[in-house]
Amino acid sequence: MSKYIILGIIQGLTEFFPVSSSGHLVIMQRLLGESGQEIALSAVLHLGTICALILFFFKDILGVFKNIKLLFLILIVTIITGIIGVSGKDFFESLFSSPKLVALALVITGAILLLTQKIREPKRDTVDFKDALFLGIMQGIAIIPGISRSGITISTLLFRKVNRETAFKFSFLASIPAILGANFLEARKIEFALRTGFSNFFAGFLSSLVTGIIALWVLKIILRKAKFHYFGYYCIFIAIITLLFIT
Repeated sequence: MSKYIILGIIQGLTEFFPVSSSGHLVIMQRLLGESGQEIALSAVLHLGTICALILFFFKDILGVFKNIKLLFLILIVTIITGIIGVSGKDFFESLFSSPKLVALALVITGAILLLTQKIREPKRDTVDFKDALFLGIMQGIAIIPGISRSGITISTLLFRKVNRETAFKFSFLASIPAILGANFLEARKIEFALRTGFSNFFAGFLSSLVTGIIALWVLKIILRKAKFHYFGYYCIFIAIITLLFIT
C-alpha cells in the first residue's frame, strides 16, 4: 500500500506543479515495480486530483455558470483538447511505456518554463477567443507524458500577456472538463482497478486528493511571486537523471 500512497503524493504534487504528473508516474512506476498497471493507476490517481481541483475552485466553478463568455471559452478549450486527445489516444498511451521519450518531453517543458522568466508582469486580466484556441491546442499536446499541462497552459497565457492570477485560474478551470472526460474514457480501467485492489488504489486516490489541494495553494503563491520558471530547472534535472539511470 505504501507504494500507492507514494505514487498518490507524487501525482498530487506533479499534477498541479508544472513538472508533468504523467511523466513522473511513468518514471516512478518503473522504479517501484508497478509496470503493467500504468494506465489504470494513472486514471485512479487523476480522479483524486480532479476532486482536489473541484474542491479548491468550487466558488469559481459556480461563477463560471453565471458568466456565459467564460463558459463559452472553456467549451472551446475542451472541444479542441478533446479532438486532439481522442484522435491521438492510442499514440499517447503508447508513450507511457517509454521513460526515454518522457525525459525528452520534460526537457521541452523545462525550456518553456525557463522562457517565462523573460516575461514582464502581464497586465491583461481577461481571456479572449484566441487565448482559448491556443490553450486548447497546448492542453491537447500536454497529454504527452512529460509535457506538463499546467506548465504549458499557464506559460501560454503568460506569453499572451494574461496576468498571473488570471492565467492560474483560467488554466485550471479550463482543465476540469478535459480531465473529467479523460477519466470517463478510462472508467472501465478505474472500475477494474478498484475491484482487483480496492484498498491500494483507494489509498493512492486519497493521498493524491489531499496532496493536490496543498499543491494548488503552494503553486498560487509561487506564481504570484514570479518564481514559476524555477520549475524549469527541476524538469531538466529529472530528465537528465532519467536518461542516465532509468532508461
